[in-house]
Amino acid sequence: MADITRRLGWRHLRGAPTAHIRHHRGGKLLHDGPGLSFWFRALTAALSEVPVDDRELAMTFHARTSDFQDVAVQATVTYRISDPAVAATRLDFSVDPDTGAWRGTPLEQLGTLLTETAQQHALDVLARTPLSAALVDGVTAVRERIASGLAGEPRLPATGIEVVAVRVMALRPEPEVERALRTPAREQIQQEADRATYERRAVAVERERTIAENELASQIELARREEQLVDQRGTNARREAEEHAAADAVRAEAEAARTVRLADAEAARTVRLAEAEATRSVRLARAEAEGAREVGEARAQAQAAWLRVHAEVDVATLHALTGTRLAENLPRIDSVTVSPDVLTGLLAKLGAQAQEQTQEQA
Repeated sequence: MADITRRLGWRHLRGAPTAHIRHHRGGKLLHDGPGLSFWFRALTAALSEVPVDDRELAMTFHARTSDFQDVAVQATVTYRISDPAVAATRLDFSVDPDTGAWRGTPLEQLGTLLTETAQQHALDVLARTPLSAALVDGVTAVRERIASGLAGEPRLPATGIEVVAVRVMALRPEPEVERALRTPAREQIQQEADRATYERRAVAVERERTIAENELASQIELARREEQLVDQRGTNARREAEEHAAADAVRAEAEAARTVRLADAEAARTVRLAEAEATRSVRLARAEAEGAREVGEARAQAQAAWLRVHAEVDVATLHALTGTRLAENLPRIDSVTVSPDVLTGLLAKLGAQAQEQTQEQA
């Protein structure tokens, strides 16, 4: 929309670079071009503004395929007004000199023209195509048919319109038909998923079986190696026992030989000691016998001398000596009590003995 400013009965228009402005006064064209800026009088000016930029026209319409199925077509047409002068003469692009707004709806007219033309060509191609083929290759076919149909439409160049591009985004059937069409694919996908799940499970089971076999083989190998280890340990233990037994036998033989040597040495030493002891005992016995003989001879000589001495001594002296010797051998007596009877008898005995000695001497 043009920017119009009012000043004391005059108007100033400032157009955009993408808008083609045409100014007529009294049937004469005074200004013609994009992005113009000029003063004018509202009562005598006829203004038109034609956009020359690229515009997008989105369209959605329904069509029917050869198997009588409804489909929705979503497309976009990019166009531009290539000849603003022709477009201004064929469509109402006039603007209000006070507000700068279009008096009519030229862009809606262009949209209706393009939509109906594109819809006509799309319906033509979809009417000869079944739904399954339309869903597979219909987007390309419809786009090419709409592009070629719009390029060959004579009314568009006559209106100054140039089609830049055509895009078809989707061809969608009705929701019920779409769900019905999705069911086989979903079933197939589900079957593929189930088959993949079963295959994965089978692979997992196979791997588990392989792992179990490997574990069993490992256990068998470990058991075999343990058996070998036990056998080797038994062999080592037996060999060690044999070596120990041989060593013990050697030690026993050495100990026995040493014991025999020690016993022989002890016996020899004992024999030597016994011989020495016997010799010493014989010597001692001989010495003792010699000493005893000498002592006996000395005692005999002493006894003989004693007897000779006593034989030469009188009886009274002997008695006195006997009493003295007896007194020496008696225990110690602190006090003696002599009764008259005892003293009388003793004196009688002593007198009798004295008489006997006197008689003998006489």
